[in-house]
Amino acid sequence: MTDCIFCKIASGAIPSKKIYEDDEVIAFHDIHPIAPVHFLIVPKLHVAGLSDCAPEHGQLLGKLLLLAPRLAAEQGLDGFRTMINTGRSGGQEVFHLHIHVFGGGVSLPKV
Repeated sequence: MTDCIFCKIASGAIPSKKIYEDDEVIAFHDIHPIAPVHFLIVPKLHVAGLSDCAPEHGQLLGKLLLLAPRLAAEQGLDGFRTMINTGRSGGQEVFHLHIHVFGGGVSLPKV
């Protein structure tokens, strides 16, 4: 996707404050954090959102979720929240699947 900001970040065309990268995934700090620690875990494969995933994405989805606690601990979090916004009415603003991970000493609203 040539106009997708997360594809551009994953390719290195747009810089980010990267905390993790491998062949399939990149993680970086959110530019508009809502908590002291707030980063995104993004697959390099362009998938618009969670509703667009199919069984063949299962291994990738597992990898994204398993990275969350590891990267949260590396960022100093002993507890954290994850969020996947899906679809416009679900609050998704960038239509490339991504997981928000946030925490760090703030009282997050209960949902």
